[in-house]
Amino acid sequence: MIRAMIVDDDALVRLGLADLLDSDPEIDLVAQAADGLQAIEQAGAHRIDVALVDVRMPRMDGITATARLRALPHPPRVITLTTFDLDQYVYDALGAGADGFLLKDTDPAEILRAVHLVAAGSAMLHPTAARRLIDRYHATTRPQAVRAQARIDRLTPRERDVLALLAHGETNAEIAVRLTMRESTVKAHVSRILTALDVSNRVQAALMARDADLTT
Repeated sequence: MIRAMIVDDDALVRLGLADLLDSDPEIDLVAQAADGLQAIEQAGAHRIDVALVDVRMPRMDGITATARLRALPHPPRVITLTTFDLDQYVYDALGAGADGFLLKDTDPAEILRAVHLVAAGSAMLHPTAARRLIDRYHATTRPQAVRAQARIDRLTPRERDVLALLAHGETNAEIAVRLTMRESTVKAHVSRILTALDVSNRVQAALMARDADLTT
């Protein structure tokens, strides 16, 4: 069972998301919060697997909340929600440790799919907005590229292959098919990649791969 939390200052949005999550028998909605401060309190009171977090909220915004949630002893995975597909705040949230982001008008089935994927350790980025957002707000500078390349040089050739596919948004299962290996082997590679790159999740690894021009 996936234990979920909704964090949004709009009561109607919370209600809609709650109805959606409640429709999935494998998701248990255990907490709701109207801002980042409440989200931190709820995460301390409940074990949360996945938090759906709005970007723009009063008192504590979603970016700060994401960083605080990810710093908890038992951090939930975070999916950032936004109304704007080119909102720089979303990129900032990814940098703070979010495992992905979705637009609020995303198809309900895709939102449920995102919760399952992120709970299983994969990333979920909106397919059209993600590339535009990263390209616009993560333009590579030389120092970034040098630092990224130095870390990627720690990887084995096979790990670089896995990272390249990961950076294109492929799941562990898809990478396993592409590289003709077991999914458990891919998971082991991903774990070593995150450690070698000194990042906390797949999204940050993908950003570093783009810095080093590994995805072209």
